[in-house]
Amino acid sequence: MDTSVTAPRAKIAEHAYRIRRNALRMGEVQGQGYIAQALDIADVLATAYFHAMRYRPEDPAWEERDRFLLSNGHYAIALYAALIEAGIVPEEELETYGSDDSRLPMSGMASYTPGMEMSGGSLGQGLTIAVGRGLGLKRKGSKSFVYTLFSDGELDEGAVWEGLMSAAHHKLDNLIAIVDVNNQQADGPSSQVMAFEPLTEKMRAFGWFTQRIDGNDLDAVIAAFDAARNHPGPEPRMIIADTLMGCGVPFLEAREKNHFIRVEPNEWQLALEALDAGRKA
Repeated sequence: MDTSVTAPRAKIAEHAYRIRRNALRMGEVQGQGYIAQALDIADVLATAYFHAMRYRPEDPAWEERDRFLLSNGHYAIALYAALIEAGIVPEEELETYGSDDSRLPMSGMASYTPGMEMSGGSLGQGLTIAVGRGLGLKRKGSKSFVYTLFSDGELDEGAVWEGLMSAAHHKLDNLIAIVDVNNQQADGPSSQVMAFEPLTEKMRAFGWFTQRIDGNDLDAVIAAFDAARNHPGPEPRMIIADTLMGCGVPFLEAREKNHFIRVEPNEWQLALEALDAGRKA
């Protein structure tokens, strides 16, 4: 079975909810992690996997698939949550997250996890790898798209800007990049560690078809993915997604520092209850 551009909006919203829920359940296994990022990017992942991308859950290496490259390897918990929801990774493996011999290590490893297209960890690598993948697919005459997700903190890395230049130079219209602008990295607010605005204008100046959206507005995310896939020009496509760390769980949204968080044992159930309450509202 091929999965591609089929789910209605309500179904995508349900997938986003379940991705958030899967991430919280995995976080509870370790009692800590990059939970806030998983909650903030769930709408983007749900749209990618249940609206935009072509893949076969039973055959993650299918040659005609669209590729999704996770540059920010510490977001692995978010991608695992999506891979579980997509049926690429069995749900029962959720309980093994971050454990010895698990296929779900705390940082993304392509050699371990079905559907994980690259190993992440050293930041700033995903876009350049995506350029290579996109160029290779074009030379093979493939119609597959390459998606890559990276974080605003990765804008500190020079390789990202080399990737931006080379993608435009090679006219990689099969490349769709998403940058998660949640304004937080390990050392503090991303915009204070290394100022990157005006980001939209910079991306366009580098030759990218660029959209900036609220990354937690599902309708805006769906529209942006559609516009990126259907843009008629030869440019690579960029979606700048402004997101809220901890989105969907108010007491996590309110934390001042939530790049890597510990959640008290009793708070995991509270987080799931808050997520459920928001779903019913």
